Amino acid sequence: MNRNPLDNEIYYKRTRKQAADVRGEYFRDQTKIIHSLPFRRLKHKTQVFFAPDNDHICTRIEHVLHVATIAAAICRGLNQSRNWALDQDLAYAIGLGHDIGHAPFGHEGERALAACNAPTPFLHEVNSYRVVEYLANYGEGLNLTYAVKDGILCHCGEDFATTQLRPTQTPNDLDAIQSRRCLPTTYEGCIVRVADKIAYLGRDIEDAVKAGLITKEDIPLIVQKEIGTSNGEIINTLTLDLINHSKDKDYIGFSPEKTAIVSELKKFNYESIYHNEQMRQRKLTIDKCIADLFEYFRTIFNRYQFDAGAYEKEGKQTATNFANYMVSMTKAYHNNPALRDQIITDYIAGMTDSYALSAMEDVILPNSIKFFN
Repeated sequence: MNRNPLDNEIYYKRTRKQAADVRGEYFRDQTKIIHSLPFRRLKHKTQVFFAPDNDHICTRIEHVLHVATIAAAICRGLNQSRNWALDQDLAYAIGLGHDIGHAPFGHEGERALAACNAPTPFLHEVNSYRVVEYLANYGEGLNLTYAVKDGILCHCGEDFATTQLRPTQTPNDLDAIQSRRCLPTTYEGCIVRVADKIAYLGRDIEDAVKAGLITKEDIPLIVQKEIGTSNGEIINTLTLDLINHSKDKDYIGFSPEKTAIVSELKKFNYESIYHNEQMRQRKLTIDKCIADLFEYFRTIFNRYQFDAGAYEKEGKQTATNFANYMVSMTKAYHNNPALRDQIITDYIAGMTDSYALSAMEDVILPNSIKFFN
């Protein structure tokens, strides 16, 4: 029977000891994530399409719920064979938290923040770990189990090269990971990596059709025939294929036939959706918004550093809010000026789309003049 390679003592370990309770370790982590402020903000963060006035376009919070439920369903299906012993609560917890550190405006916002930090990379996987371990709960972190943090950090859903996923056999040094090359230490973490692909490939097509970027007829015929054209069809087909192909293996993966078609679907999505001309124009706007905000916060930080009251001199609510953020995060930053760019990155990455836009509007518009009678 396939089991995870490390002892539960490692998987259950938390940064700070907590007494066990009736929920179990991983269900407890689910509740920690759901009740956190960064998780709540995901409902106003873009998945692919910025459409705050359309309730039917996928947001980041819907995406993480999709991933969590797909991952749990895969665990349930594989557990019906005698070859697997998977923990659905662990997979669900990783799915809930995997994008908790995503920047506003989806991957375009992530790339824009990376450009501001060059040559230091900004990766949402690494930042999601940073959020749950160091930033959430006003700098105390969520104190999650090692297994959930490891799965969040190593979830990379953009990796299509690895077709047979097995957990790494030795513990990951989570604080040292700064790339997408790491593999998780659990099969549940591997399952979330695949569930991430299943969740976004079909939903992005569905939203692109609603946005008028493509029609269902544009989808490659082999994809239409073998996987489907709707989000529901694609999720169902790929989830069942993954379960049926992996049930008697020692790895997680699609069948060779579906692997080839998934690659075709990915290619179509990138060419027709993510690199669409409308999306390119949107990218330029996002790049400017993130870059201008970053430079603004650098400028005012250089003036006032951690003197929160001094930020009122700017006459901008955005400046005051930034100062209040730093005060609330004293446990994380310890009033260390050398952390300037890290503080700004954390602050912008935590913004919702609408908050980033309102901050940008506040920054660029002149202060109103006060008249006295």
